[in-house]
Amino acid sequence: MAFAGVRSSLLRAGLRGGSRSSAPPKRTFSSSAHHDDAYETAKWEKITYLGIATCTILAIYNLSKGHPHYEEPPAYPYLHIRNKEFPWGPDGLFENKHH
Repeated sequence: MAFAGVRSSLLRAGLRGGSRSSAPPKRTFSSSAHHDDAYETAKWEKITYLGIATCTILAIYNLSKGHPHYEEPPAYPYLHIRNKEFPWGPDGLFENKHH
């Protein structure tokens, strides 16, 4: 408990100006920040255009290569398609077409 009191008194003494420099802190005004913002905006605009050009070139390259054509798979018996009429007829289950 005594250590906490000594510590807090040392911190208060340090904050009152024990090791403060005589120079005032530098203030930033909106005019100086505006230059930095314009530079960052121009930088990211160039990066964006470079990214768009890169993606476009890669897309054109990938689309121009074509794609492989594989041979047809064998006709497995379990893939047999029914060619028989459905029990409800060719008109459909819920449709009544008048002839």
